[in-house]
Amino acid sequence: MFQIVFNEISAAEMSALPTELQLDLLADFQLLPEELEKANPDQFGVIERDGKRLFRYRVNDYRIYFEKAPEGITVHRVLHRNTIRDFLFRASLPMPNEDVELAQQRKFWELIEEGKAARRR
Repeated sequence: MFQIVFNEISAAEMSALPTELQLDLLADFQLLPEELEKANPDQFGVIERDGKRLFRYRVNDYRIYFEKAPEGITVHRVLHRNTIRDFLFRASLPMPNEDVELAQQRKFWELIEEGKAARRR
């Protein structure tokens, strides 16, 4: 059975949003893991590092960071786009290829790992 699983941090990020916005984000986030390889690159990005592969989905002003999992999809973070833009600005990264640049940043991976660690507690 296909599932979208939110870790504790991404669930908290979603629940902090107004209910109508939550529903809008989830309504737009309609995909199956096997569709990711041929997904629209304007909405989906791929971030890779050390054999780890994350996907970024853009919807409205939000970015959903997730990975394929045996049960379906695991969502690690749900962030407002300005949060990522602020991160990129602070890290002095160029904006044109956000996914490639993010993949090289240790702080971004720490952000993702924080979400994974929260689920294990």
